[in-house]
Amino acid sequence: MLFSTGGAAIKYNSLTGWQVACWRSIVAAVALWIALPAVRRRWTVPLFGVGCAYAVMLILFVSATKLTTAANAIFLQSTAPLYLLFIGPVLLKEPLRKSDWLLMAAMGAGMSLFFVAAEPAVATAPNPALGNLLAVISGLAWAIVVAGLRWVARGGEDPHAAISTVFAGNIIAFVAALAPALPMQSIELRDVLALLYLGTCQIALAYVCLSKAIQHVPAFEASVIILVEPALNPVWTWLVMGEQPARLAMIGGAILIVATVINGWWQNHATVASKP
Repeated sequence: MLFSTGGAAIKYNSLTGWQVACWRSIVAAVALWIALPAVRRRWTVPLFGVGCAYAVMLILFVSATKLTTAANAIFLQSTAPLYLLFIGPVLLKEPLRKSDWLLMAAMGAGMSLFFVAAEPAVATAPNPALGNLLAVISGLAWAIVVAGLRWVARGGEDPHAAISTVFAGNIIAFVAALAPALPMQSIELRDVLALLYLGTCQIALAYVCLSKAIQHVPAFEASVIILVEPALNPVWTWLVMGEQPARLAMIGGAILIVATVINGWWQNHATVASKP
């Protein structure tokens, strides 16, 4: 639920996308450094590489949310499993399964609806076409992060690789976005409060909760629960900003979520069935 409030909080403030990405990330990095001692470690080359991909995802998602509807931004970022179907065989040597082809077709159909729906520019979504494109690239960056973490995990060297990547990615995002974020012409109290919330709660506290919970929740169940984020993100934005996404976009988002759940259930069932 904390993750899902990002869209509303990003749109609530009057700062630019670069400024939100910059200051949100440094607040999150400081909060993570205080809350999770595991992130206070020396960076390795793999960690830096995956952190860079995570930083790209952070910046692109904020920019996309500023330009298009929150629903479009989060749903299109959630197409990461589609790109993993192409990255997996190359980077991780994981062959495609029959269910993967069905997932690819379903997600491709769902994603196409976002670009079929010609949404007019509104105050909370001034450039939907560009925002949608950035959200798609954000999903690709997130897929690279997931594939990179799985590749690092195979070495068995760092049990805290995921949370360390989040910390590193936020530091890198802050540095990368600092120059475009300056100078700050003006900033209101609500902007400061939104940035503090985004960094401490929407990122840091959410990852603290996730890192604790994942130790006690099966992987498939955790992956399904996390889908609360794309489901609730448009709801909070509608309640706070009155933003209403296009009907076709909502249908496309529903297809993406359902396809992900069904594919995850199928793979989990096949894994359990194959165990002696």
